[in-house]
Amino acid sequence: MLHTVGPVKLGDHDRANRPMKRAVTGIVRRFRMRIEDEAFPCVGAKAAMAKDHLHMIAAGDLRSAASDVAVVAALQAFAKDTSRDALFVSAVVLFGRTPALDEVAFERALWERLRSFHALDRVDHSWDASVSADSGSPHFSLSLGGRAFYVVGLHPGANRVARRFCCAALVFNLHSQFEALRAEGRYEKLREAITLRDIAYSGSRNPMLAAHGTVSEARQYSGREVDAAWRCPFPVDSGKDHDGA
Repeated sequence: MLHTVGPVKLGDHDRANRPMKRAVTGIVRRFRMRIEDEAFPCVGAKAAMAKDHLHMIAAGDLRSAASDVAVVAALQAFAKDTSRDALFVSAVVLFGRTPALDEVAFERALWERLRSFHALDRVDHSWDASVSADSGSPHFSLSLGGRAFYVVGLHPGANRVARRFCCAALVFNLHSQFEALRAEGRYEKLREAITLRDIAYSGSRNPMLAAHGTVSEARQYSGREVDAAWRCPFPVDSGKDHDGA
């Protein structure tokens, strides 16, 4: 069963929901505390939280499709309701019932969910034409609800300290906000600030970071360090609903 938070919206009408509500509220609180940590490197996430622009979506197990229909509906609504001019706004799907996974298992589950989300989404929505549907392309971004997203995976077993969280989570960042920041000449400065903060936070530079448009961003979604031979497990066909750049 899905509960959306953005702020938290969990019904009290059903007593059976109350333990789940408490659990979800606790996870949301921990997520906010994580970002509020002064040393946490992502200043974009800090800005989104300060503006109350973090839209939280609670699901179950990252390895299960049980919540996929509801999660996709929530992400589609988020895509529809968020202005293309909006800055520092994200949707966060919290998979509170996922057991601890190593990085390979987390990556596998992440792409299982994203493939499932895409299969549901493509029924009514075309791929965002501003990005490529080819997961090997340097212009790839995931598309849901007709909008492009950059996805950040978090989980307890992440190698990078900034990617660790008490449960599995997927952060969906609208691609349009990065383009807006580039148009304003602010993107590179922000990226450099986050990179330097992450080096201080994690003790080293993230080897998976790459300049925009040089390699596929899909390589960064799970947070696992992968080599040049890695291929994204997200094949899509070249039908008319995938006419990306």
